Amino acid sequence: MASGGMQLLGYILAFLGFVGLIISTTMTEWKMSSYAGDNIITAQAVYEGLWQSCVYQSTGQIQCKVYDSLLQLPLEVQAARGFMVSGILLCGIAILVAAVGMKCTKCMEDNMEVKSKVAMAGGVIFVVAGVCAFIATIWYGDNIRRQFFNPFTPTNARYEFGKALYIGWGSCSLTVIGGSLLCCNCGTKSSGGPAKRGNVKLSPP
Repeated sequence: MASGGMQLLGYILAFLGFVGLIISTTMTEWKMSSYAGDNIITAQAVYEGLWQSCVYQSTGQIQCKVYDSLLQLPLEVQAARGFMVSGILLCGIAILVAAVGMKCTKCMEDNMEVKSKVAMAGGVIFVVAGVCAFIATIWYGDNIRRQFFNPFTPTNARYEFGKALYIGWGSCSLTVIGGSLLCCNCGTKSSGGPAKRGNVKLSPP
């Protein structure tokens, strides 16, 4: 039962990571305007995401604008879109595959060895999905860091990490950890007992 409990724990963690990836992808706060400087006007805050940018006024008004052209977007935004969407789709597939192979489900109960391999395949897909999301968030975050410390970047054009990046990093970790638990807990093969050897009669000399 400990093996089945480990499978269930890995599945829950990976599923929570899947939900977090969806939330992170749809959020606007991938990067936020920085206030590091002496002459920064704080009357408004600018947030940019993968799909749109928003301006929060000090009066409480919010103005959001969807990006007009895909080809005009920076490379890190296009890459982040592709990797995050790929990670979400892979997580969706992994949820179905892992559910079939888990010990707490009734599917394929007649062949536990194959059932265990199916659960491990779902874990592998979870890990691949988490790695895809890691590439997107790390690439995007590293670009923010490089522009922030670039001396040629104007002070009022610098950005910092947004909440969506932190949620994305946490979700990637949950997905990879959950998938790893499913991979490591691949189950034991059915033991058929030691092979029987025939009795050899030795003829007297």
